[in-house]
Amino acid sequence: MKRFTLYLILFIAFSCDKKEKYEKLKDGIIVHFENKNNETEQIHLQVISDRIIHVRATPSDSFSFRPSLMVIEQEQKIADWSVKEEDNTIILQTDFIKAKVSAITGEVIFTDLNDNLFVEELKGGGKKFHPLKIENENGYQIVQVFESPKDEAFYGLGQHQNDVINYKGKDVELIQFNTEVAVPFVVSNKNYGILWDNYSITRFGDSREFKQLSGLKLYSKEGEEGGLTAIYFDKKDPKQIYITKKENSIDYEFLDDLSKFPKEFPLADGKVTWEGTLASDLSGNHKFLMTHGGYIKVWLNGYLIIDKWRQCWNPSSSRFELAMEKGKKYPVKIEWIPDGGESYLSLKYLEPLPDGMQDKLCFSSEVADQIDYYFVAGKNADDVISGYRTLTGKAPIMPKWAMGLWQSRERYKTQEEVLSVVEEFRKRKVPLDNIVQDWFYWEKDKWGSQKFDKSRFPDPEGMINTLHEKYNTQFMISVWPKFYEGIENYKTFNQKGWLYPRNIENNQKDWIGYVSTFYDAYDPKARNAFWDLLNSSLYKKGVDAWWLDATEPDILSNSSLEQRRLLQGPTALGSSSRYFNAFPIVNAKGIYEGQREEDPNKRVFILTRSAFGGLQRYSAATWSGDIGSRWHDMKAQIPAGINFSLSGIPYWTMDIGGFATETRYSNNPKGEDLEEWRELNTRWFQFGAFCPLFRVHGQYPYREFYNIAPEGHFAYKSMVYYDKLRYRLMPYIYSLAGSAFHEDNTIMRGLMMDFPQDEKALNIGDQYMFGPSFLVNPVYDYKARHRKVYLPQSGGWYDLYSGVFYTGQQEINAEAPVERMPVFVKAGSIIPFGPELQYAMEKPADSITLYVYAGANGSFKLYEDENVNYNYEKGKFSIIPFSYDEENSTLEIGAQKGSFPGELKERNINIVFVQKDNSVPLDFNYPKGKQVKYTGKPVSVKL
Repeated sequence: MKRFTLYLILFIAFSCDKKEKYEKLKDGIIVHFENKNNETEQIHLQVISDRIIHVRATPSDSFSFRPSLMVIEQEQKIADWSVKEEDNTIILQTDFIKAKVSAITGEVIFTDLNDNLFVEELKGGGKKFHPLKIENENGYQIVQVFESPKDEAFYGLGQHQNDVINYKGKDVELIQFNTEVAVPFVVSNKNYGILWDNYSITRFGDSREFKQLSGLKLYSKEGEEGGLTAIYFDKKDPKQIYITKKENSIDYEFLDDLSKFPKEFPLADGKVTWEGTLASDLSGNHKFLMTHGGYIKVWLNGYLIIDKWRQCWNPSSSRFELAMEKGKKYPVKIEWIPDGGESYLSLKYLEPLPDGMQDKLCFSSEVADQIDYYFVAGKNADDVISGYRTLTGKAPIMPKWAMGLWQSRERYKTQEEVLSVVEEFRKRKVPLDNIVQDWFYWEKDKWGSQKFDKSRFPDPEGMINTLHEKYNTQFMISVWPKFYEGIENYKTFNQKGWLYPRNIENNQKDWIGYVSTFYDAYDPKARNAFWDLLNSSLYKKGVDAWWLDATEPDILSNSSLEQRRLLQGPTALGSSSRYFNAFPIVNAKGIYEGQREEDPNKRVFILTRSAFGGLQRYSAATWSGDIGSRWHDMKAQIPAGINFSLSGIPYWTMDIGGFATETRYSNNPKGEDLEEWRELNTRWFQFGAFCPLFRVHGQYPYREFYNIAPEGHFAYKSMVYYDKLRYRLMPYIYSLAGSAFHEDNTIMRGLMMDFPQDEKALNIGDQYMFGPSFLVNPVYDYKARHRKVYLPQSGGWYDLYSGVFYTGQQEINAEAPVERMPVFVKAGSIIPFGPELQYAMEKPADSITLYVYAGANGSFKLYEDENVNYNYEKGKFSIIPFSYDEENSTLEIGAQKGSFPGELKERNINIVFVQKDNSVPLDFNYPKGKQVKYTGKPVSVKL
């Protein structure tokens, strides 16, 4: 009896100590694991909505609830959900999705209600936690791997210069860098997305770090093992050889690496070749990563695979792959002309991934408390992006003037230059809305003063007032988070502990010759103080918008990652390693919140060189940084802009014409160089006219269209044409901005968004939809007068200019005369063109030329509000719905919904009907259209 009693007590004690498989909370579940072979101890599934599940996984007995910088606080209303257990699987179900967790391995699977798969974690869970201590903080290096079928495609992840549209099987490093923007949100063509809630350096795809070439077998030109033959010689006199030697690495990637160059080699005047063969001890696909500034050519197996130029001070990267057989030698030749005294070059590689790990969906991050991600499901890509904005915030409507042309250059040096440029636009009657003042308007030794140099800008307030009152032009100004040592603002911030100290301690001078550092934007008090500086010195003078430069933050260009960690920390929130990528969002937050508090009903506009998840909620756009002025750079901007938009942030732009120029352009180009420069800018301008924001900027030569080419030249005429076309499209474009806020829509649309069933469209990165109607096809080859255009599966397509009809799901060789870029309109489109304008808010669209394209049913919502204030947030806006019925050839103009002060009470609409057998050219004064006077009441028009 005593023995029985003892067993009973032990059984009860054991039963009480043993955890249940899962614990039910009010908004989700926590699943517990006792299998010691499983690294994960707990998984938390939190229901955010019927389509969004937040997943946390930890190897410890508690979760971290550190506040997110990306995800905003969600409404307390919780979607309906239930939970049940079946065969060691816990199933959490909402009205749209199921999340299934293996109680044995922790593997999470997401399906729809009919058990059709969205995505599943790698068999066994796919989670890895490696404990670490970094900058006096404990944490983990983490990895999360998901399975991915062969027909899956991935998009988003920010903006990168790799000329890639579909990231399936590709690797992306999420590291903020000038021209590279990290946004840890990926969208799948399987109608889901994953928001990876982590701010440290993160890798998508292969989580391994690249290795030095010495890990391969290298052979010289003569076949000797141990390295490639490296010849350092004079770029003008090849007979002048400085040194020849065998080298097993090419590693001049960062600033400190420049000392590795042979002392005999004059970098500014030299040229280097590496030649020989390489081999591997493994068979399979080898990946290579080349970082380069200057002129670079790479031949592999006898084929030229890279031929690029990049300004020496801001290197770019190129990736290529080679399927290698074990022991087989492959010839390689590299030719490099540094093109400057501070140039960078490196070449690294990765051996093949282990079997079964290719083409997975994988995130890995350097520092974390736990694995933390959000699964977002939808019926289409727009749904998925709407889910992202549910998590990270709405995208406010930009002021209407921001949809017009911005003129900029590096840089307007005086007040007179700014005013004279705007005056010239007005004199020539060419539309313009925004003039931009780039850096160095301050006194030479007072960077961070936020004050104009009075010798060059004697009356900035008067200048801005003239721009506003006389020229109806807005004024944007460049603002850096940077302070020169010793100025008054530096002293104030330094006394409060709001500056990063390491660059000062290193006595590191910038390219002007002064020691500087950046402020800690993670500190709310520092953010408030930074806004106070901008407010008192600039905003109160009438500045309309903010250009936030170097927000990576780029404290010291081209420093190594280790140096960057030291330079940009410690932050007020924790280690710089933990918060490495998040500076741009907290910096924008301070300015957005500061201006809205100072001037609650004037729309904020921010342009920033870097971005992060959630940036859109601070009324911020991003441009693609200091790209080069080359055709391959132009081409790379197309998928860069598409993928940035698919990252959930709707406003993207670039330096039309490219920022940095080769000597053949910057030294007063003549002859063929001049003609190529003009054509490059023409083609880039055509592309820019169909981007969310329309912005010209760059180094010398001056970028105003009249400085690029004289009146009468094709370049001049084409740029004026597309500028005026952009303003005619203002009702359409501003409606896209309205739908980006009210309906979470995307303006610059990858073809996968509108044609998800068209397999060919999934991998096209040099075409995109601008809103629902326009198929845009930039021309990015010099002297090209045709380009291949794929017309996706649809009811058909019309040439924008001629109205000629083409069937869908075919490739055509579209005409591309130098003055025109191929643009096609989808059948079923309804496009409102407004009156001719000199600036966006010159007058409302009191007359509209409405083009209706037959071939499919269609609809469009014309959105209007007060253009510059936040009353739309209070419901003060209007929508006029248009719908076209193909069967009855009838256009319905619905009753106006909503109202706002100053709205039009009536307008004239000239309806132009375009059909397969009725090719109507684009004509804003088309005489054969049907005239309608619209007063806000429904109108039905038989076409």
